[in-house]
Amino acid sequence: MKEKKRKKPTLVILAAGMGSRYGGLKQMDTFTEEGDTIIDFSLYDAFRAGFGKVVFIIRKSFEKEFKEIFNKKLVGKLEVDYVYQELDNVPEKYINPDRTKPWGTGHALLMAKDAVKENFAIINADDFYGAEAFKTMAKYLMSIKKESYNFSMMAYLLKNTVSDYGYVSRGECKVNNQGFLTNVTERTHIEKIDGKLMRKDDNGQLVDIDEDTIVSMNFFGFTPKCFEFGSQLFEEFLETNKENIKAEFYIPNIVNEILKSSLASFKVLKSDAKWFGVTYKEDKEIVRIAIEKLKNKNVYPSKLW
Repeated sequence: MKEKKRKKPTLVILAAGMGSRYGGLKQMDTFTEEGDTIIDFSLYDAFRAGFGKVVFIIRKSFEKEFKEIFNKKLVGKLEVDYVYQELDNVPEKYINPDRTKPWGTGHALLMAKDAVKENFAIINADDFYGAEAFKTMAKYLMSIKKESYNFSMMAYLLKNTVSDYGYVSRGECKVNNQGFLTNVTERTHIEKIDGKLMRKDDNGQLVDIDEDTIVSMNFFGFTPKCFEFGSQLFEEFLETNKENIKAEFYIPNIVNEILKSSLASFKVLKSDAKWFGVTYKEDKEIVRIAIEKLKNKNVYPSKLW
């Protein structure tokens, strides 16, 4: 008897950030004369790779403008759903009126639980991952059962993911000889100084970091089983950080909890696709030129939708 065909995977997009270093909502900023956002390229690549649904994680404050940009483009192509990551999406005792930033990517992932029914990938709204990365991820997600604990992560080399204009945050990864992730450490401050890559340690001191370090760009592949993890960890995080209005709960917090449980594994997937993204306003021109070159080479049509 033939195995039932697996359903198309879902793409979850982390788009609730406030863009404080960029100086605005970069998830809605445009990078081409045709008005393309970086998200448009992720959606285009995901659709061609075989994804069937997109779940946007946004905030109510820009819901109207966001939907005006994306909904009409995706009609007949991808099923669309929205999840809202708000400051008060936490137990009441942890709501702090002085807090202005969302609670981080890990909290956002937990918010998507009710909207995700199939295997899914999660990505940042402001990162350009390349078509090859989506093909590789879609193929893996469609190869595993949604009841499995076989998760995955798209890997990049640190030197290919930094900005020339300031510090970035990256997940530093440890990978074993079998190609599986063993640990990920969120490095919240990595920057290029005099051509050398440096990171801040726990004491705030700048130390060397190898440019060939494998890093996570928040491009993970999960089955719905991932939602069994993280909720309790997040509550413990809230208790520890209830007075810290800038503390953020990251996806690597959940990933490490999953790894410690020994219930699941993370296959490290690699892609030769060129990554680029925007952290600072000055990054915009680099991304604009890179996208223009891709369109000129017919990697993407002049009009995506």
